[in-house]
Amino acid sequence: MQDVSQPGKAKPEKDSEYLSTLERGLKVLRAFDAMHPEMQLSEVAQVTGLSPAVARRCLNTLVQLGYVAQFGRKFLLRPEVLSFGTAYLSSMNVEQVILPPLQKLRDDTGDSASMAVLSGTDILYVAHVSTNRRIRLGATVGTRFPVHATSLGKVLLAFQPAPVIAQYMADVSLQRFTERTVTSAEAMEQRLQGARETGYDSALDELDYGIVSVAVPVFDASRNAIASINCSTSTTRISQDELVRTRLPMLREAAAEIGNALQRWPTLMHSLQQN
Repeated sequence: MQDVSQPGKAKPEKDSEYLSTLERGLKVLRAFDAMHPEMQLSEVAQVTGLSPAVARRCLNTLVQLGYVAQFGRKFLLRPEVLSFGTAYLSSMNVEQVILPPLQKLRDDTGDSASMAVLSGTDILYVAHVSTNRRIRLGATVGTRFPVHATSLGKVLLAFQPAPVIAQYMADVSLQRFTERTVTSAEAMEQRLQGARETGYDSALDELDYGIVSVAVPVFDASRNAIASINCSTSTTRISQDELVRTRLPMLREAAAEIGNALQRWPTLMHSLQQN
């Protein structure tokens, strides 16, 4: 069963102000993904862990609100759900603050450039600038990938407080995607230590074959790592060593630029910071 609970944090302590009905509705929305583009009621109940009766009430409400459509016995998302993502991007001025440095990276290198934040045991893309080069594993804003298989994830996790890292290691399942994926706790801890010492992480064929990347953290004014940015491209274009040598200075400059810009946009900075 996939985890469709609240992303990025431990389950909250419920009090009189906590709406379990809202939590259930969001679970149902988050249950739909690339592996589950449409589902019957029983499937929604299984994926979310809700009872069929509760899942049915959530689905019926979401259908009436226009976020979910029903065709026969199948349910699927409607375009209206995009309003949630666009509301975040526009209200937080992501395009004005984050995209310009990433676009410059893309233009100067020919690589894709991205920024991501931690979300549980995943990273979540909040900005992405692509190239015309096709790779097998595409990404866009809202894409989630496992922390342990990405340079963005490992370098960002490396600079988190020790309790955050310990909780991650307790929760994560180090799934193998290729023969180069980090799959042991010892190897993961070594990579995190290396990232702390060098200030970057580079991944080669770890999430999928033919992809090489290098990433650095983005710090706020208190030197807390709140995001990470990377350059990513095909292994047919450049070697891993050459990628690190040529992109690392540009990435560090872009990360500093974004960090400085976030101080002028405190709403966005507060949004990115881990509570």
